Amino acid sequence: MVFSGEDFTTRLMNDMDPQLLDLVKTKVNSFVKWDLVRFLRENPNTADTADNIAKYIGRNAATVEPELRELVDSKIMEVRSVEGMPVYSLTTDGNTRALIDRFITACEDRHFRVKVIYHIVRGMR
Repeated sequence: MVFSGEDFTTRLMNDMDPQLLDLVKTKVNSFVKWDLVRFLRENPNTADTADNIAKYIGRNAATVEPELRELVDSKIMEVRSVEGMPVYSLTTDGNTRALIDRFITACEDRHFRVKVIYHIVRGMR
């Protein structure tokens, strides 16, 4: 049986933990979100504005804010109002935090990172 290059590549890139694959395809589906999740996993008690979080990760606030809102919508982050300003923090949900921890730990493996990059780029099409 002969497989086309795309079939083989797709099978190879989908060969990852189903929960992590779903996370990458549906929630951490951009490079900005990946940076945000990594930063928040490393600083789990951070609660700050989009402007400050953008500075911490070296990105533009105008780019970061919509990504933060999407992470709130997908239950990765929470937002509350402090003195009329939205303040973002990592979810307090233990299962979600454990999933994020598994994702960031898996990112230590170069092959896993290549798969994540593949799915993010593919999702940009």
